[in-house]
Amino acid sequence: MIKNYFKIAFRNLWKNKGYSAINIFGLAIGLATCLLITLYVTNELSYDQYNKNAKNIYRINSDLKFNGPDLHMTQTSDMMGQTLKKDYPQVAEFTRIYANEGDKLIKKGSDFITEKRAAFVDSTFFTVFTLPAIEGDTRTALNQPNTVVITESTAKKYFPQDAVSVLGKNIDVKNGETTTPFKITAVIKDIPDNSHFKFDFLFSMKNVDYRWGDFTSHNFNTYLLLKPGTDYKAFEKNFPTYIDKYVLPFAQQFIKIASMEEFRKSGNKLEYSLMPITKIHLYSDYAFELTPSGNIQYVYIFSAVALFILILACINFMNLSTARSAKRAKEVGIRKVLGTERKTLIAQFLVESTVTAAISLLIAILIAFFILPLFNDVAAKSLSIRDLLGAKILPFLILLPFIVGLLAGSYPALYLSAFKPIKVLKGNTNAGFRKSNLRNVLVIFQFATSIMLIIGTIVVFSQLRYIQTKKLGFNKDQVLIIDGTRALNKNIQAFKNEVLAMPGVSSGTISSYLPVDNSSHSNNTFSKEAVMTTASSINMQTWRVDYDYITTMGMEMAAGRNFSKDFGGDSSAILITETTAKLLGFDEPVGKMLYAPFDNTGYKELAPLQIIGVIKDFHFESLKQKLGPLCMRLGTRGDIASFKVTAADTKGLVSQIENKWKTLAPGMPFSYRFLDESFDDMYRSEQRAGTIAIVFAILAVFIACLGLFGLVTYMAEQRTKEIGIRKVLGASVGNVVTLLSKDFLLLVMVAAVIAFPVAWWAMNKWIRDFEYRINISVWIFVMAGLAALLIALITVSFQAIKAAIANPVKSLRTE
Repeated sequence: MIKNYFKIAFRNLWKNKGYSAINIFGLAIGLATCLLITLYVTNELSYDQYNKNAKNIYRINSDLKFNGPDLHMTQTSDMMGQTLKKDYPQVAEFTRIYANEGDKLIKKGSDFITEKRAAFVDSTFFTVFTLPAIEGDTRTALNQPNTVVITESTAKKYFPQDAVSVLGKNIDVKNGETTTPFKITAVIKDIPDNSHFKFDFLFSMKNVDYRWGDFTSHNFNTYLLLKPGTDYKAFEKNFPTYIDKYVLPFAQQFIKIASMEEFRKSGNKLEYSLMPITKIHLYSDYAFELTPSGNIQYVYIFSAVALFILILACINFMNLSTARSAKRAKEVGIRKVLGTERKTLIAQFLVESTVTAAISLLIAILIAFFILPLFNDVAAKSLSIRDLLGAKILPFLILLPFIVGLLAGSYPALYLSAFKPIKVLKGNTNAGFRKSNLRNVLVIFQFATSIMLIIGTIVVFSQLRYIQTKKLGFNKDQVLIIDGTRALNKNIQAFKNEVLAMPGVSSGTISSYLPVDNSSHSNNTFSKEAVMTTASSINMQTWRVDYDYITTMGMEMAAGRNFSKDFGGDSSAILITETTAKLLGFDEPVGKMLYAPFDNTGYKELAPLQIIGVIKDFHFESLKQKLGPLCMRLGTRGDIASFKVTAADTKGLVSQIENKWKTLAPGMPFSYRFLDESFDDMYRSEQRAGTIAIVFAILAVFIACLGLFGLVTYMAEQRTKEIGIRKVLGASVGNVVTLLSKDFLLLVMVAAVIAFPVAWWAMNKWIRDFEYRINISVWIFVMAGLAALLIALITVSFQAIKAAIANPVKSLRTE
């Protein structure tokens, strides 16, 4: 019996090649999309799961507010981890990562290489995290200063000739004018891609030059390994005690504050929380993440859209199967007369749908295989076909044809098997096509989904265009960035002067700070009064810049003046932004004083700084963030040289600059980029989401139109006699096209009415992530609706016109 089911299924597929092709191809596209998104979602959800103790590892996050904007940071003080371990037995171990020093210059042969994936960690790092050693003992590898643990690929990169062991060998790290040898004490397997940190060099924390013992400065990523069974939410209740016992007494050395209650009553905040390590990648919106975070919203959105696209393909199958009822009705009638039970017919139709789904799945796997490299580029992933056929997804692949076969085939099976044999054998089969409310609902669902995706795509790209065209308060165009200028040492000013003398360079500056989100940041506390209190203090970004920074970045002064060599006292001067002036309550800030607990005066003595100018507000972070306070102080050193260029031949200019670099810093790596590229990097995830949204929208529309085309084709076939009679009686081609098209176009309009409010709700929620955003205007919905209507009209009209221009005599003779 089962053999006959399959034989009949294949015979029907082969007999109806056009119908089969539409069904199989539509299902294959839906399944291929579902497979790729399943790969993506599985990878996103797997972050940091490789750690054996993943369920018990937590990162401490900090939430601060000090008379300024809220600061949500992944960093804590250097003392927090060790203090919590000492005071609370629930803490099995702690470890810290210090990545504030940025890139490392590491010697390979006679040259140095810039390595970005480097950090300082505690010796307990390998106790907390599961990073298997290939050689060496990671438990003691970083106990001593000037030691380093490297990854397997790094060992092969720097010591290709040493296939046996690299233990005990040195790597030379350049820092300013000094070069320090670090002894390799262990080699570990490469850190998995699905980790929220990715390092190739792990240096001993004992080499960090830091003001240790400071409970108020937040510069370390701190992780706790809690003992099994510890409720981390309950453990968080210990943080207020920790603040009162340690942070408050330390802060009272330089801030006049009686209690944390007074601190909070002033509108300020200092809170700590624990985040499970497995949630960091998708749920964290904290600043200073070690790698760019994902977004759980995109996982939900892409999963839903992939499911919708699969459902759209299944709907095509259901619609076309029921629409073809006239062609299967006599078969059903005869088989029922001959004694076939309904459950046997249901089984037959379900086998047909499962066979169709299985063939579609094979084609889908091929499509996914060929599209995977492109998908990786768009999604910034490194997924492979092994992941597609891996242990996690293989059971899903095996079950998928049966799930899709049951989902897509259940309604047609029940519908066709219910035909009354007397009626169908008399020729009463038109009821199978006309006035099917369920089919209309399914078509509406298809186009409503398509319209929502079109609206989503338009909104995403409108927001991205707004970001690109918004006045930022600085000029990001034609600003050439040279990284790693500390390698120049004493030649840094000479390099700047040499480049400024080149044709096509109008200005230049040396600073570690750029007005983009992924640049250096430094938060410091200032006071309006000589005695720091909670009411007089404000925490803000503090940038060290030189005399030419404002000019090079195209910023403007709102009041006062810029730093100038004509004024010898500018070393104790400060520039603030308009937002800072408002937060300080200064109507005329120029000439007023601020006080800061640094500048070699120690914490107990405040250094006076005079405000000499106010900079017009500029966006120094992502447009997702509200503008916060920022000030600039005079400095002459930094990691980055920025030049405003006007040369038409940019490549030629870069070549000249590189030659000058090699002269002044032989053996040092030369690296450049443009400021507008770094600006775009801030919105890379949104750009990827926009690209994926376009693809999804195209696929959804294509699948919907594929089904619509099939429905119109069969409708025209069933109404061949009617169309012939109408033409003989004088109906024009336009009349016939309208007859065949109007019902479908009405369904598309109903779909638009349903899609508009849902799309508005979803995109309004998405766009609220941006502090500065577009208004979702009516024209977006009108455009999406008209686009869907036009696409549907073209799809329907193609087949309708074909039926309308057919010879009526031939049609009637055929009937």
